[in-house]
Amino acid sequence: MLKMKTKLTIIVKISTYFSDNWSLLYAQKVALKHKLPLHICFYLRRTFMNAPIRHFKFLLKGLEETAKESRKLNIPFHMFISDEGENQIIDFMVENKFGYVVIDFSPLRIARTWAENLKKTLPDDVPLVQVDGHNIVPCWVASDKLEYGARTIRNKLKNKFAEFLTPFPPVTEHPYSGEQKAKEIDWAAAEASLEVDRTIDEVSWAKPGYLNGMKMLHEFCQKRLSKFAQKRNDPLGNALSNLSPWFHFGQISVQRCILVVESFKSKYKESVESFCEEAIIRRELSDNFCYYNPNYDNIKGAYDWARKTLEEHKKDKREWLYTQEELENSLTHDDLWNSTQIQLVKEGKIHGFLRMYWAKKILEWTESPEKALEISIYLNDKYSLDGRDPNGFVGCMWSICGIHDQGWKERPVFGKIRYMNYKGCERKFNVSAFVARYGGKVHKKKK
Repeated sequence: MLKMKTKLTIIVKISTYFSDNWSLLYAQKVALKHKLPLHICFYLRRTFMNAPIRHFKFLLKGLEETAKESRKLNIPFHMFISDEGENQIIDFMVENKFGYVVIDFSPLRIARTWAENLKKTLPDDVPLVQVDGHNIVPCWVASDKLEYGARTIRNKLKNKFAEFLTPFPPVTEHPYSGEQKAKEIDWAAAEASLEVDRTIDEVSWAKPGYLNGMKMLHEFCQKRLSKFAQKRNDPLGNALSNLSPWFHFGQISVQRCILVVESFKSKYKESVESFCEEAIIRRELSDNFCYYNPNYDNIKGAYDWARKTLEEHKKDKREWLYTQEELENSLTHDDLWNSTQIQLVKEGKIHGFLRMYWAKKILEWTESPEKALEISIYLNDKYSLDGRDPNGFVGCMWSICGIHDQGWKERPVFGKIRYMNYKGCERKFNVSAFVARYGGKVHKKKK
């Protein structure tokens, strides 16, 4: 039973969108039931997992849009800037006698630690509720264990669609106000306070915020969805949704995108099914892996067969060896790999098919699987707009450690991990055209 205090708050620490946000919708439902004010709080760290200014600008501009929308609906938006933990938010809630806290969900270690610390710190009589708005089927509902692959989780998810894949109700103007008002946020000062790498700046193709995310969704449905099934693995096919930055920063709901895309099923059945497979099944499989496997970002998280085969081939002679700096600066003998790295640095993304090739070559060209995984995660998180995401961790783990895959023909360095090479890429798409687009060179190095 909720004790009647003076205020109610929702802490939005992961997703930042205002529309289609199940955490916010649930919090408003509780607030309306008890006739209490509703507040949104966001905790901004000056540094976060080595993210550069590119990522923070995308985040902050999305938050600015959220703050404007919340003001229109009489829901104060508070932002706290600090690296001293979340004590500011705790003090704020206790001082203002907030009586109920709702937080969003992420399967990643750092977010789960925050949630646990919040649980321990809140007064015993203040309920804390976590809502998984990150997935369509909540992670802990979809499965209660670590799933082996897409085939083991697919039906579990599909069987829950009738319950969870539903239209969104709107967030309405909130009728109850309290004494605590939101302070005006100086967004320029917030950006200036960040202690981040400012050499990696914004990209031109991805504009932040819910409205821009919906615009990208519209363009995908009108111009690219028709060829998604046939061309999604062609880096030159221009068939992808390009929605991952908005998904990652919580500026657009995956569920909203699925509902919109499914409205085209009568026209593009195969493409719609392929998109749903990637956006729901594969994406929620990644969350499952990170939620149930504490070693989602290191070799210990690999299957037994993969750890065994990588260990057996750990000392195999590498034809080429590169340092992290050489890889980061696209200085390999492989013009396709260099072009892919250039795309990552300049555009903040890598085409999904080439991301696999990119990570597997890092395994082939570095001293150990551990080092390869470390470098691939570092580069992905540093440059990609969807870095530090379950999909990113699982993508690197799939490429290097065989997660959600099976053993293949044994070969040097890779062992039984799936192999990819340059000639295989040439059979898939026009490699020369891709290299010409991004300008990767062949750099000579003594073997």
